[in-house]
Amino acid sequence: MSTPIALAAMGLVITEQAAITNIGIEGIMLIGAFVAVAVSYFTGSWVLGILASVAAGVVVALFMAVIHLKFKADVFVAGIAINLFAIEFTRFLLRNIFNTAGSFYDPNIVPIPSITIPIIDKIPVLGTLLSGFKLTDYLGIILVFVTYFILYKTVWGLRIRFVGIHPLSAETGGVHVNIKKYQAMILSGIFGGLAGAHLSLGYTRQFIENMTNGRGFIGVAAMYFGGVTPINTWFASLFFGFTEALGNNLQTFGLPSQFMLMIPYIATVVAITIGMIRKQKREKNNLL
Repeated sequence: MSTPIALAAMGLVITEQAAITNIGIEGIMLIGAFVAVAVSYFTGSWVLGILASVAAGVVVALFMAVIHLKFKADVFVAGIAINLFAIEFTRFLLRNIFNTAGSFYDPNIVPIPSITIPIIDKIPVLGTLLSGFKLTDYLGIILVFVTYFILYKTVWGLRIRFVGIHPLSAETGGVHVNIKKYQAMILSGIFGGLAGAHLSLGYTRQFIENMTNGRGFIGVAAMYFGGVTPINTWFASLFFGFTEALGNNLQTFGLPSQFMLMIPYIATVVAITIGMIRKQKREKNNLL
């Protein structure tokens, strides 16, 4: 359950390092989820479904980047607009392409395959914990460390962080600030598309209206809670995945489902509050 949150959060870490809070990641994920299902259904290929989802994510992210960077719209307003558009756009496509409402499932939808790790799979406890998950679950873990490497071990990552900290100095040093921000948004579109494809072809095997269900916003919380660093953000994503799983499992004990489903969102509010307090303290220390 943490994989779509972690994938979205990695894209958010990159854009936040470039001083863009991309709350439109929710809409990017939702459009990516629909495109993945549609392409998988029509082509019979989960690979093409993922690639199409990533491409759709990049297009939406670039559209948001143009709104914010070229036309100077507030990034939060642009993000909210993308999210609202995604909900109605995917609903429109669901009705007009598949002639259905609410959800779409078909046996012709080819899901992302599960990966069995040969040796570990036979070990009683480790086999359950580490083997038999979807390919994107393992890819998500790898991408956490790839993101860390890109941000902290490459010149490009250094420039992205410099753009976020002091854009005027970066411009003076010969770095084109807007180009770097566009590049950061493209990467967030890739991560958002992957997260959407995992939701509809990995986590489930169908498209449901508004199936992201706030996971993009939870990714924002994980990013802040993790201090805008890849590794810590991944651990925060695991925590939110745990709270979602906890809420689902507690329902089996007869506890009210309404309250159990609130658990991940309560955790999100708490995490954002803690994250913002920590951010204010860092800013205060920097001023001192």
